[in-house]
Amino acid sequence: MMEDFDEIYEEEEEEDEERAAEEQLLKYAPDPVVVRGSGHVTVFGLSNKFESEFPSALTGKVAPEEFKASINRVNGCLKKTLPVNVRWLLCGCLCCCCTLGFSLWPVICLSKRTRRSMEKLLEWENSRLYHKLCLHWRLSKRKCETNNMMEYVILIEFLPKIPIFRPD
Repeated sequence: MMEDFDEIYEEEEEEDEERAAEEQLLKYAPDPVVVRGSGHVTVFGLSNKFESEFPSALTGKVAPEEFKASINRVNGCLKKTLPVNVRWLLCGCLCCCCTLGFSLWPVICLSKRTRRSMEKLLEWENSRLYHKLCLHWRLSKRKCETNNMMEYVILIEFLPKIPIFRPD
């Protein structure tokens, strides 16, 4: 019985040490790069396109061509899905009084589907290129700078370089 307790205690110590090391690495990681939406249409916080201007914080980390290609893929995904969402939103608003708000459900579901497809695309981009460069792209909800509304932005986080220990 006492041996089991010692084993649990040792595991907790190892986890605490790992957590402290991880916090130490994150403490010195630079702030994430925020890529904001720059389109004219926003449906439930998701803009119809993102800025393709290369952020200076990524200089030396990723090629500007790769960044632009990734943003163009994201914008292509939005270009396919958001016009449908806008049409359903207009129909939902027109019929809202008659349906007691139920006509907005398709827009909510389509918006969620668009976010999921964006997240899948960003995960694909991460596994294809950015994790190898110690970067992580993700969709994040942030408060707008100009008003109290929320918007979706692409956060590009710098991953800590974890040394690989090889036994001799």
